[in-house]
Amino acid sequence: MRVVHVLRKYNPAEWGGTETAIQRLFEGLRQHHVTTVAYCPRITNNFGADPLVEAGFTVKRFRAFMPVWGISRERHRQLVAVGGNLMSLDLPARLLSEREVAVMHTHTLGRLGGIALMTARLRRVPFIMTIHGGLLDLPAALKQSFRNPHAGGVEWGKAFGAVLRTRRLLQCADAVITCNQREASLLKARHPNKRIVVQPHGVPTSLFRKDHREAAHEAFSLIRGKRLLLAVGRIDPVKNQHWLIEQAPELFRRHSDVVLVLPGACTHEAYGRLIKERIDQLGLQNRVLLAGGLPPSDARLIGLFQSAEAIVLPSISETFGLVILEAWAAGTTVISSRTSGALDLIRQGENGWFFDLDSPRTFHEAVDSVLLNPEVRMRQTAAGGKLVRAEFDTTVLAGRMKNLYSGVIEERHALRGSAR
Repeated sequence: MRVVHVLRKYNPAEWGGTETAIQRLFEGLRQHHVTTVAYCPRITNNFGADPLVEAGFTVKRFRAFMPVWGISRERHRQLVAVGGNLMSLDLPARLLSEREVAVMHTHTLGRLGGIALMTARLRRVPFIMTIHGGLLDLPAALKQSFRNPHAGGVEWGKAFGAVLRTRRLLQCADAVITCNQREASLLKARHPNKRIVVQPHGVPTSLFRKDHREAAHEAFSLIRGKRLLLAVGRIDPVKNQHWLIEQAPELFRRHSDVVLVLPGACTHEAYGRLIKERIDQLGLQNRVLLAGGLPPSDARLIGLFQSAEAIVLPSISETFGLVILEAWAAGTTVISSRTSGALDLIRQGENGWFFDLDSPRTFHEAVDSVLLNPEVRMRQTAAGGKLVRAEFDTTVLAGRMKNLYSGVIEERHALRGSAR
């Protein structure tokens, strides 16, 4: 079975949760004898090694552009990095000429998703779409920011969207995949006759069994002899690291031996500058470390997970929360804001803790519970580890995806037979 995956963005220098989820999906599908081909926009930066290519997967890049006039270069880069509605004129021909395609699987909506749908119809193969960042299950403020992403500019590409019928992607898909139950319920309410599938992201649990703590200690000397809190995620307002920095002085007052490490590529330059400036203003340079982007299989990142007392997620919106599973696989507990992804995974006090962003007191109480009660922390990490091994291993979840592919292929063949 040969499946084409269309991505809105794939830049190894700006690696995040979506890229990790896709890489692990590909690795799991390979175990089930599914061949994957990734189509993604060309990039101009020198990103060095490509994890997908190094793992033996085929990555084909096409020319894409942002059809918007009058926005700054920084704003253009930001839209490309997160959420911009790209267009490509050469992708249709590239997809039509791809050989032996059994399924067209898009990981983006918008115009690129529309191109994937159009070519799937022309090729008469099933069309599946995955919603990674949330569509209906988003906080009101985040939805509002998405309504006018090109403020100050003029979008001239709406005609492409009309031709590609991008507003009908959900209606036309053979299956729509989301990673949490709330998003699936909201989609089902709007599209009651559509096949909506909840497919969580997976973790290659064996990757976290080898001890990599020394690699982390060698790379980041600041953490030696300290208790580590880890906040993994791209540097972006939705990940809400600024909120965490504001809590840091009180955190360090209560726990003098704690350091805070924030690994993640910066996908929002202005926000990244704000984070650095605030760390300097508060005099936290020796207590807060911006570790930069690290690939998901990097020994330094796995070592940070394994060294941490807890993983902290202060996100405004997190449709899944892959780092929660990674923390459990590494033997670490989790402290998270109440987002839909976390609510699907965490049971308060059993395998992690919740806090409310509008009540910093609940955050500090959760941290105290973890740092001051090692027996409780050990029970939580054991419960989380048991859950991730049983239900979220990459190979198991990829088998479910292959079954979905096989099902829509069989249905398509049955429809053709009945038409004849």
